[in-house]
Amino acid sequence: MPGSITIAHTHWASTIAPDDARRLAATLHELARLLRLDGPNRLTDAQVAALCGGRTQQREEFTRWVEDLTRGLDHRG
Repeated sequence: MPGSITIAHTHWASTIAPDDARRLAATLHELARLLRLDGPNRLTDAQVAALCGGRTQQREEFTRWVEDLTRGLDHRG
């Protein structure tokens, strides 16, 4: 929420409040689930490409990245 996140190109480290870290971890966990899901609720390749800056064929790498971020934010991950 406002003021709980500090991110700038001049900082080598970023901080996030614990409640926001849990919320972000839950969002990333759901994103990873939608990336790995089979069936109609799975994120499409076009959606993945949009999330990856237009690059195609990035699903597996992006999924691993999202899962790694989730584990870093949620120590239960």
